[in-house]
Order: sequence, then structure tokens, then C-alpha cells
Amino acid sequence: MTIEDRGDAHVVTHALAKDTLSKIRDVETEQVGFRKGLVKLGRISGYEIIDGAMDTEFVSLETPLTETTGERVKGLDDVVIINVLRAATPFVEGLLKAFPRAKQGVISAGRDEEAGMNDEGEFPITIDYVKLPEIKPEDTVIVADPMLATGSTMCTVLDHVTEEAPDDLEGLFVLSAVSAPDGLLRVSDQFPEADLLTVSIDDHLDDDGFIVPGLGDAGDRAFRTT
Repeated sequence: MTIEDRGDAHVVTHALAKDTLSKIRDVETEQVGFRKGLVKLGRISGYEIIDGAMDTEFVSLETPLTETTGERVKGLDDVVIINVLRAATPFVEGLLKAFPRAKQGVISAGRDEEAGMNDEGEFPITIDYVKLPEIKPEDTVIVADPMLATGSTMCTVLDHVTEEAPDDLEGLFVLSAVSAPDGLLRVSDQFPEADLLTVSIDDHLDDDGFIVPGLGDAGDRAFRTT
């Protein structure tokens, strides 16, 4: 299993994940390459969640030659993926390759850049749209956003998710491609029940609340809106 425990978060250390992240960090990587990279990171991260957090069971089966025993992953039909619009859309596309039967929810959330960060390092967050499926106790919920910066957006999103989720939820994951230490601390403090999983814990946030070295604006790069 290529996941390392880093205290407040778990880091995906799979070589292909690190290679893909390096490619999409590069300012020379254009829109198509950037989107494909996010898709690939979502797929790899999904497989890592399966390998690291989901149980397997032995089953009887018959090959063309004989009866034998096989092993299958439990709970693949009990997965809910929450897409934090808009940058998470290609990221979720990759997750769905690992969990093709997952139920999906959507939350459109954005921080008020004009207001800026307050003294606690938080942004005001606007929620424009929420559509969540029914969440059952046996479900594994994955909230996906490629950038976890101050944690303001994620905490607001998790407020909505946990309001709908049962207290005895099987598992709650916050998945990102790159994260800042400040955001990881904020989310882990406010939602200790969530497992934080990221491909990279970056150095710091700049004065505008952007992750350094980061990816730039993942939504703008993925959808070519710059």
C-alpha cells in the first residue's frame, strides 16, 4: 500500500501519482494535459482508497476448468462521491473509473476572493447549489476537491455533507491533489472523523491564500478560463 501517515493527513506516495502531479504542476502543461492529469490522479487515488481502506471477502467461483476460491472487494456498491464544483469535475471523472457504481453528489462552493482572508486565515464561502444522494451508514463517502488551501471551502462543504450523513457512517474521506498545512489542520480540527488523503502536502499559503508551490488555479487551468 502506497499511503503514508503524516499525522493530520495520509499521503498517496504511488510513483505514478507523483509523476502525474509533477506534470500538472508544470506551467507549460496546457489544458488537455492538465485535465487528463487530474483524471489520472483521481483514478490512482481511488485505487489507493480501495487498497488501503476497503475490506475483501473470499468467494466461491467456477473457472472454465474447476471450482476455486477468489477474493473480491466489499463495499464497491456503497460509495458516495461528492464533487466540489468546478475544479473537481475531472478529478471525480478519475475516481469514477475506480468506483463506477458510486452514487454522486454535487456542491457548488466558492470563496469570496474580494473579501480576502480574515485574521484566522479563513475566507467567506458562498454555496450556490447542493444536490446530495441519500447517504447510508454502510456508505464510504469521498469528498473530492483537487486543492485544499485554507480549508474554508472544504469545511463549509463538510457541514452540508455531515448534516445529511448518519453518525455511524462507514467512512468519510477528504481527497485532494495538493494541500496546504493550514487547511489540513483546520479540516482535521473541525472534522476529526474525516480521513484526509492527499497526493502532496505543499509548503505554505501565500498572502492571498494560494497554495505554494501548488498548481495555480486548477479550475481555470482545467477549463481554460484564463
